[in-house]
Order: sequence, then C-alpha cells, then structure tokens
Amino acid sequence: MSIQAPPRLLELAGQSLVRNEALAISALKELPTELYPGLFMEAFAMRCSKTVKAMVQTWPFTRLPLGALMKTPDLETLRAVLQGLDALLDQEVHPRRWSIQVLDLRNVDEDFWVVWSGAPVSSLKAMSKRQTEEDCPRMRRKQSLKVFVDLCLEEKTLDEFLTYLFLWFMQRNDLVHLCCRKLKIYLMPIQNITKVLKMVDLDCIQEVEVDCTWKLSTLERFVPYLGQMSHLHKLLLSHIYVSDNISQEKKEEFVSQLTSQFLKLDCLQKLHMDSVPFLEGHLDQVLRCLKTPLETLSITNCLLSESDLRQLSQCPSISQLKELDLSGIKLANFVPETLQLLLGKVAATLQTLDLDECGITDTQLRVILPALSRCSQLKIFSFRGNPISMAALETLLRHTVRLSKLHLEMYDAPLESYGAQGALCQTRFAQLRAELIQMLRDSGNPKTVVFSTVP
Repeated sequence: MSIQAPPRLLELAGQSLVRNEALAISALKELPTELYPGLFMEAFAMRCSKTVKAMVQTWPFTRLPLGALMKTPDLETLRAVLQGLDALLDQEVHPRRWSIQVLDLRNVDEDFWVVWSGAPVSSLKAMSKRQTEEDCPRMRRKQSLKVFVDLCLEEKTLDEFLTYLFLWFMQRNDLVHLCCRKLKIYLMPIQNITKVLKMVDLDCIQEVEVDCTWKLSTLERFVPYLGQMSHLHKLLLSHIYVSDNISQEKKEEFVSQLTSQFLKLDCLQKLHMDSVPFLEGHLDQVLRCLKTPLETLSITNCLLSESDLRQLSQCPSISQLKELDLSGIKLANFVPETLQLLLGKVAATLQTLDLDECGITDTQLRVILPALSRCSQLKIFSFRGNPISMAALETLLRHTVRLSKLHLEMYDAPLESYGAQGALCQTRFAQLRAELIQMLRDSGNPKTVVFSTVP
C-alpha cells in the first residue's frame, strides 16, 4: 500500500482560491510570478474556465506549455485559453505584464510544471526563452504570438479540437504564427491536407511521415510543399501506388520533380522510403541531390536494380550513415560484391543494420562477411528472413562476436531446423539452438541474440 504525501499548504491555498473564481481573478494583479504555474494547474484541473482565461491574459512567462497539461486534447480548455489570447490580441496597447510569446499545444515541456516550484524565477524565464528560440527557425523574427502543435492527419475531417484551432487561426493569421514540428499523414484527402499546409509555417516542420496509400498523382500534389520545408530533418514516404500503365516518361518527370524539391532540403538527416516503386532505376538520381550526409537511410520493400545498389555505395550522402535498413529488398540474384562494397563504405559509422527478408544465401553471406566484420560501431544487426544453413550461421556468429559494441542480433533458425515440407522440427531446432548458445557463451562476449522460427 502506497502512502501519498499530504498536499502542501500552497496547493491547498490554490485550491481554495480557484473555488471562488471572482476572488481568484481579482487576486491575479497582485499574484507573485512564482505562484502562477501552481495556480494555473489548479484552475486547469478544476476546469475553472474563467480563471484560466484571466490567467492567460496576465501570464508572466514567455511560454505557456499547455499541451503538457492536457495530454489529450481538451476543447473546453483550448477555448478558454484562446479567448484569453483574443483579449490580449484585441488590445491596441499591450499591457505592461504581457510576456507570453508562445502557446505550446504539444505534449512536451513537462519540466516547466515540475521545476517551477523549486527553481528560481529567473531560470524559468531563461529556460522558456531558450526553448522558444530553439523550437522554430524563424523564432528570432518579431512575431506577435506563436502557436506550436504537432499534427496527425488521420481522418477525412479534422477533429473538433483542430477544427476550432484552425478556425481561430484563420481569424488571427495576421497576428499569429502557426508552427508544426511533426506532421503525420495517415488518412485524409489531399485537398484537406493542402488546406492545412497553407496555414502552417512550412519552414518550422522538422519531421514528416506520409504513411498511407497514395497514388503517384497525389504525391505530385504534395511534393511542392515538401520543398518549402527547408528545416526538414526526417522524411518518411510509404505505400505509393504506381500504375503499371504509367509511361516511363511520366515516371521520369515525377522523379525530376521530386529531386528538384530534395535539392532544397539542406537539413535532411533521416530518409525512410517503404514500398515506393518509382525508385527502381532512379535511386542514384534521388539520393545524389541531397546536400548533406544522412544519418539514417531506410529503403524497404522496394524493387531495386543491382545498379541501384552499386550506385548507392558511391553516393556521397551515405558517408556518415549510422542506420541502414534494406529489409524486403530482394538480393538473392545480385552479385554479393555489390552489398560487400556498400557495407565497406559505411563500416566506419554504421550502428544499426537491418537485412531482414533480403533472401541472402550462404554463398552471398560468405562474400559480405569481411565487410560486416569491419563495422566496428555496429550495435544492432537483424538478419531474419534469409535462408542460411547452420554452418553459415556459425561462421556469421564467429565474425559478429568480434564486434565489441554489438549488443543485439536477430536471426532465423537455420535451414536444418525444418523438414522437407517446410515444417519446423522442434527437437532439431532445440538441439541446434543449444549448440549456437554454447558457442556464444564460450566466446565470453555477453550480448542478446534472438533466434526466430518461421513457417
């Protein structure tokens, strides 16, 4: 049974004060700065909308991290806060105590509400000012008010919370700067997405995930906005549908359009492309337009030519790669020297390598092992879905055991674990697994190794 600490006198006083909203509002003029966060939390918890609205108008910090309190969007609280901001924005002469510059609706900045009671007011203000400047590239530019929100567009229409926020913004867009750091797009018509993108400052976006089935024509409408996201760090594109009837000229035209936008992305560090069929024969064209080295490159479940893989190894953007994911890229018919060359190029920096479901055979594995052994920074290696024998797996493990930083390895059970019809033989698998585990124990290099079975 846990014993909860009794409420502090300050908390009890705050609760008593907000129960009388008229008294609480009148007390704000004399309320010391260090008492504001606690009183605001009490008013928020007790859903005292009038007090919340009044506190927004006299908020003494540059930042109001509302999202860290809401956890889940709350329309009533949002309405009270925006009404408080309206009262400020409508004043021709700003009140002397108006400090608020940022309304943050993201679920971040919890430290503000935790630290305030024990930290000096000056350090709170300094923290708030520093985070304000870091969150948006344009933050040093004079703006009346910035509103931060992470967007997840997954329905045909926006929910009540975002609908209310956007309607408020459209009425205030000359005074309010709408910033979004993370944009996730799942299920929403492209016409609705473009309406949202026209309201958001694209220069503030740092992460974009497009995880839905789009036709190439839909992606074409999105790509011009991508080029305006000049501070984009992470891009994920997945499940793009390209008709078999599309002409080669049309595909070339689109790839040229995409690369022209990539040329504007000076900050891109993480690129994920899953089930993107237009890459085949064009991978080099897409990646060579990147201006800065990538930290993460994930090209999964795509058709690539052997030439694509060879040119990838010569691409300047992989010179500092930390994560490489080629899962689902069928390599069974490729000459193994192509993959060997690629691994050799990234060996000095690579920390995570995923070669799941690539169809790599014993013969190919033997060729790439020397390059894999030079990946001295490797921490995670996944090699599931490749049909290799017990002998090949033992050889592989003897190589990886020398990689001192490698702490997680994932493999399929060797081929000898299965019968002629592909059924798993539990007894045989248990025997082979015991042999592999004993070999790893004898190496004296503790790590986690996972052996999976497949039908």
